[in-house]
Amino acid sequence: MVTSRLQKLRGEIKRLGLEAVLITNGYNRKYITGFTGTSGYVLVTESRAVLFTDFRYMSQAREQAIGFEVMEHLPDPFVTLKDALNELHVKRLGFEEHDMTFATYQSARGKLAGIELAATDHLVEKIRRIKDEGELQIMRRAAELADRTFAHLVGNVLKPGISERDIALEIEFFVRQNGATSTSFDTIVASGERSALPHGVASDRILAGNEFVKLDFGAYYKGYCSDITRTVVLGKPTEKHREIYDIVLEAQLHALEHIKPGMTGKQADALARDVIGKYGYGDKFGHGTGHGIGMEIHESPRLNMQDDTVLEPGMVVTVEPGIYLPGFGGVRIEDDIVITATGIEVITKASKTFTIID
Repeated sequence: MVTSRLQKLRGEIKRLGLEAVLITNGYNRKYITGFTGTSGYVLVTESRAVLFTDFRYMSQAREQAIGFEVMEHLPDPFVTLKDALNELHVKRLGFEEHDMTFATYQSARGKLAGIELAATDHLVEKIRRIKDEGELQIMRRAAELADRTFAHLVGNVLKPGISERDIALEIEFFVRQNGATSTSFDTIVASGERSALPHGVASDRILAGNEFVKLDFGAYYKGYCSDITRTVVLGKPTEKHREIYDIVLEAQLHALEHIKPGMTGKQADALARDVIGKYGYGDKFGHGTGHGIGMEIHESPRLNMQDDTVLEPGMVVTVEPGIYLPGFGGVRIEDDIVITATGIEVITKASKTFTIID
């Protein structure tokens, strides 16, 4: 697995005319090496792959970073890096421009004098877009855990008198108790008028009756994320509750039916957006239809009005249209899908039936 990833990275290094690339992003470091420590730099050339880390992680790095040379760096890692680059006769080094801060870049430029620093644009992240079967198996497990969490909430937790924050705590407890490291992100629990907030992180608000409860959460399992949103009604729904729920569900199902490989993120976004617009709520759907997920909760590609990335088999993205009415409430319905050779595989399977908890 690591060998395959290194081969792809080396292909990109050659394509860009670089002699080596320095990986500083923690997720990319883990992806390329398998090393799970929180400190380290990776140097990859056509023939060498080196993981630099500090004293704390030397034993762990040697155990996990199979196929990599492991070197302990000095307190200033660029001093150690300069020696290695000189030994390898590297004169043009790629770096991750979206990860390295300007201050670090300035320091590197001074300490790596004589070596050209060439910015690279999400080099490893673009490789990470396509998940291998091992990654997909983990992500299916993370999705299944999210499904079980939702069923637990509906059956045992959601009721008038409980706070949004207590629901979020129950979600965190349940996913950890069932094998996850944590939730994938700060859980969104937004009830009543707050459900009109697309990212309404759980507050102290107490659930009442006759209102939406929007739940957006995921399980972070073996280094990968799931991400699901379901919206339910607590008490008796009004016609407006049913109306906007049915529209969002229609938009989401339409997108799921038609998303396929070869389509761009922009085209996928339009599938859901056009349905919501048809009913006159286009201005109440102000975010993208979805985003890539994997080691991080937001990855490339994006399903939005600007992204021309072509969807390919092995990509995992969310599909999450919504309608948000300030002063009333909002609905979002979200699933995780794998792009396949012929269409999609939906890996979150929790019920999307209009759910009333009375």
